[in-house]
Amino acid sequence: CVDNLGVDEIVVSDLYEGTGHVHCAHGMMPVPVPATANIAAANHLTLKITDAKGEMVTPTGAAIAAALRSADQLPANYKIRKIGLGAGKKDLPKANVLRAMLLETEDDAEVREDIWKLECNLDDCTGEMLGYCMDRLLAAGARDVFYTPIYMKKNRPAYMLSVLCDKTAVDELEAIIFNETTTIGIRRYPVERSIMSRRSEKVMTPYGEVGVKVCERGGKTWCYPEYDSVKAVCEKAGVPFKIVYQAACAAAL
Repeated sequence: CVDNLGVDEIVVSDLYEGTGHVHCAHGMMPVPVPATANIAAANHLTLKITDAKGEMVTPTGAAIAAALRSADQLPANYKIRKIGLGAGKKDLPKANVLRAMLLETEDDAEVREDIWKLECNLDDCTGEMLGYCMDRLLAAGARDVFYTPIYMKKNRPAYMLSVLCDKTAVDELEAIIFNETTTIGIRRYPVERSIMSRRSEKVMTPYGEVGVKVCERGGKTWCYPEYDSVKAVCEKAGVPFKIVYQAACAAAL
């Protein structure tokens, strides 16, 4: 369903849970059951406990929410394109309904996004250590990772590591930085950035199919072919990179 919808980001609201006990295959368990509580703890899901008796968040539901969530909050401006509703069988004091909305950001509105920035200064790491650390951070979900040349105490040449990430990824990424570098402290703070609405598409060129990212803002459209996709087409067709890149842009616009 998610793949077919082609959504760029998924926001999961707070999950409302009940109280008391529920009968499981392992016997009577407290609500939230251990599996749900552990999934919520490991993935920073917010559980709001209500006075409703019984289980309202199952382990499967919590796992789906944790796996699909890719953003912490809704965009400042958006249009609701579609609404889906699913009703549960339990008779609860409040509506036992799960609602999903397909949103589209306003093209002419200033879209802002709150993310976190992690920083540390490194003057005693090898190039191999820095490269491996970057690979691990990107694989763990960092939005961006980069090094800036700096000078530290005693005129030592060094690098400042900067990482952009979602709030939910801060703990995991900090653990990687501590494990893979020599730093003993990490600065972190929330930052705000303006972003363009964007979507991923595939376009057909004379040399093969290329993945592109189409961005829009203020009534203007930009197209950015994906590097790995262009590279694959170039290697297969034996065509220079710039030729495939330009053909992808022309096909998208």
